[in-house]
Amino acid sequence: MGMAILWPTIVLAGLAFIVFLTMFVTRARHIRANPPGRETFASGDAAMRYFAPVEMPANNYRNLFEMPVLYFALVPLLLITNLDNHIQVVLAWIYVAIRIAHSFVHIGPKKVPVRAMLFVASGVVLMAMWIGFAIDLASAQVVFDRATDAVARG
Repeated sequence: MGMAILWPTIVLAGLAFIVFLTMFVTRARHIRANPPGRETFASGDAAMRYFAPVEMPANNYRNLFEMPVLYFALVPLLLITNLDNHIQVVLAWIYVAIRIAHSFVHIGPKKVPVRAMLFVASGVVLMAMWIGFAIDLASAQVVFDRATDAVARG
């Protein structure tokens, strides 16, 4: 497969950077429009209340470091085991496309039912990737064990 699995991975990392920049710009505009006082950052709760009107990009940014961590952990495993097949690459692109849509809905129109559906769909795709990896790895292990047994016998 080569390194095809890396392209959706780069796009997902790019999404995290775009959301980071969106969060930064949104917060900077909020700070300019509503200059904070000393009490604004006196506690974590006070800071959360201050940024509440512009928290969706930050919430989405945090979300990009929850389930996607399992994706970012899987990619090197697929590469080092040579199990990054066409199905895994297609699933990776689907996963990343759903995560992009999720981020757009989370930050933009904020439609919770749509966002929830996208979140669940991305989880199902990621789970399919891990299950596929486990099945392929188990199959490869069986082939390896048979080959080693054959060499040992003779």
